[in-house]
Amino acid sequence: MPGKRHTISRRSFMVAAAAVPLVAIRTRPAHAAEFEYKLATGQSLTQPINTRLDQAVKRIKEASGGRLEIKFFPASQLGSDTDLLTQIRSGGVDFLNIAGSVLSTVAPVAGIANVGFAFSDYSQVWTAMDGDLGKLIAAQIEKTGALVMAKPADNTFRQISSFAKPIKTPADLAGYRIRVPVSPIFTSLFKSLGANPTSINFNELYTALQTHLVDGQENGLVTIEAGKIYEVQKYISETNHIWDPFFILGNRRSVKALPDDLQALVRKEFDQAAMEQRADTAKLNLTLKDQLIAKGITFEASDKEAFRKGLSAAGFYKEWRGKFGEDNWKILEAAAGALA
Repeated sequence: MPGKRHTISRRSFMVAAAAVPLVAIRTRPAHAAEFEYKLATGQSLTQPINTRLDQAVKRIKEASGGRLEIKFFPASQLGSDTDLLTQIRSGGVDFLNIAGSVLSTVAPVAGIANVGFAFSDYSQVWTAMDGDLGKLIAAQIEKTGALVMAKPADNTFRQISSFAKPIKTPADLAGYRIRVPVSPIFTSLFKSLGANPTSINFNELYTALQTHLVDGQENGLVTIEAGKIYEVQKYISETNHIWDPFFILGNRRSVKALPDDLQALVRKEFDQAAMEQRADTAKLNLTLKDQLIAKGITFEASDKEAFRKGLSAAGFYKEWRGKFGEDNWKILEAAAGALA
């Protein structure tokens, strides 16, 4: 009887194995991954950066033959932006996509890309960020212990949204309670324009707007749509007041622990993800305005020159020129033009 039971068991196993597609048998890795890493983001699930990073980690696993498996945790699953910024430096996560504005809290020069009304269009943005300004910021970020793994992606030009009234001029911001990311330059900009800025992590923003803890917020259209901000706001003023990058970072110890070929693979795939996200965002920006109008948002034109004059009169540009340093400011102005 023991021998018979063994025969039946073996036959059952063979039948079960035969039911598995041959391709699954061929492609299943013989061993568990040599390296199991974590990639985190704070961005909403439907944002293009998450789509492209998800594709990148799958390509990395396939191209490495299963040696490197990066588990993806988008949409603040592992904590707020502030939490994740701590984790990328401590090794709690191995890779992170984070906005330059948030990075500026630990690498202040990262905030130079956020100078108010500095860039007029994407031609200026990418000339700066793929050139000397991007190199400057990356070098400063890497002094914090994290590594920059790819070219910057596009966190887009930012617009002001509101509930009670549209924001067309600096006068409309007087005493206005506006949510800003945890970033000194954002706080400085809106204080200079007479508003009352409040720093709130993105994963808490919807509730803050819903409960009227703040009157409004500012973000790019991609983020406004992906985060369903249109459900708790009525107006969007097209200010383009700040452009913000995304940076894909790596924990230095985690990256250096990888063999050279896997380091090169990760950089290649994350770079591809960033470039594809730029293209995705450019396409979205052509259609999102109509989509948001259909969802009940009213768009308003704004007096950009009045905002810029307001910042200048308040000493905003002089203050930040001094904080960033003359040499760094000249690098910004070489791409964006003179800022008074």
